[in-house]
Amino acid sequence: MEEGKWYVVHTYSGYENKVASNLKTVVENRRLEDLIQEIRVPTQMVTEIGSDNKQKEVERKLFPGYVIVKMVMTDESWYAVRNIRGCTGFVGPSSKPVPLTEDEVKRLGVEVHVVEVLYKVGDSVNIIAGPLEGFVGTVEEMDIENNRAKVVVSMFGRDTMADIELNQAEPIAM
Repeated sequence: MEEGKWYVVHTYSGYENKVASNLKTVVENRRLEDLIQEIRVPTQMVTEIGSDNKQKEVERKLFPGYVIVKMVMTDESWYAVRNIRGCTGFVGPSSKPVPLTEDEVKRLGVEVHVVEVLYKVGDSVNIIAGPLEGFVGTVEEMDIENNRAKVVVSMFGRDTMADIELNQAEPIAM
């Protein structure tokens, strides 16, 4: 199966979820799973304080009016997406679809890359990337969900706490 690229589809405001669910239905009915692989409406949870001073969690769209689709671009897949009710076209010059770059995909948080961590709290690690590359530290805390680790590094004779990404360290081979 060919790996798809991420494209941004413009929709009428408020139609994002409807376009996403209709597109999922079309993909299932036409058996286009190989061409249209994922459909997302990026959201985040926000705490709102109402007029009655009560807090409530509300899901907000990060990009109102847009749906992000991972697909292999063919005439058939383009046509399937383009003809969904509420869809106004792909983002790109003169509606010519332009895929998101790897950097854009990473920044938008569209694709979550699972990092396999081969060390645990208390282990000594080599820092292999970032500003502390080449240093050795001891893992104090790990936050797998947020891809972060707190590592104590000895710098200039002092222990310094550093916050790094999980993939910026590797265990020291014993």
